[in-house]
Amino acid sequence: MRLLAVARHGVVVFMLSALLAACTAVVDDDPRPPGPHPQLCTMQYQPVCARRDGDRQTFANACLAEREGYRIVREGACRDGGGGGGEQAFCTREYAPVCARRHGQVRTFPNACEARAADYRIVGDGPC
Repeated sequence: MRLLAVARHGVVVFMLSALLAACTAVVDDDPRPPGPHPQLCTMQYQPVCARRDGDRQTFANACLAEREGYRIVREGACRDGGGGGGEQAFCTREYAPVCARRHGQVRTFPNACEARAADYRIVGDGPC
């Protein structure tokens, strides 16, 4: 009788193991395409110079740069101003999206101040 109970327990364990193995999924580290990623960032001011596709730009912090799909090149502002025209802009976190363009690239910004700070020209209200 005891041998039968042990055998049943072994079968149950085997079935559960098989079921768990069948449910295993392979997850890619970052399945998102390159480019901007939705992410919440703080507004701390620790400027970084970042690059994407040959475009260098100064961001208020590393999180904001990475959110837009840029790779950090160095701490501090870009030496040539990095798209900010040499001026540092401080923008509010107001959400009033605008569509802006620079060098043929169209992009949605959370507000007009952030678009101008990135040296983009506003082409319309609302997302692109």
